[in-house]
Amino acid sequence: MKILVINGPNLNMLGIREPNIYGKSSYADLCELVQSAAAEFGCSVELFQSNHEGAIVDKIQSALGEFDGIVINPAAYTHTSVAILDALKAVALPAVEVHISDVSAREPFRQISYAGMACVKTFAGFGFEGYRMAIEHLMKHLQSPQSPQNDV
Repeated sequence: MKILVINGPNLNMLGIREPNIYGKSSYADLCELVQSAAAEFGCSVELFQSNHEGAIVDKIQSALGEFDGIVINPAAYTHTSVAILDALKAVALPAVEVHISDVSAREPFRQISYAGMACVKTFAGFGFEGYRMAIEHLMKHLQSPQSPQNDV
């Protein structure tokens, strides 16, 4: 199984940006955790990070026929991007949304997740561990004999 892990804007600034919310670990630390989780669950991963909405849409579209599923942290685009939602729906690959912070306990504008509408599950507020949880969930979903594509 091959999983695409997409990270949105400002996640490249982990460890620097608001460490009281996102922790002191770096984006490189996150990438190491994701690679380790992939090995643990017997899949391969490709990591992608962009601060640009169109680049994220292009990457999602390029996943069709190349990946079995997607783990996505759209970051700030979670709450604004119908384009990312539409791209996830278009490729119809099983996707799991992840957020480092507990977005449900934050500002009111963070309560809507457009991307989440195209995902089979969301993990939020578990820090970096949420990525491991997302990969595990996605692998179980993909290996299920009755694993439908996202019904979106």
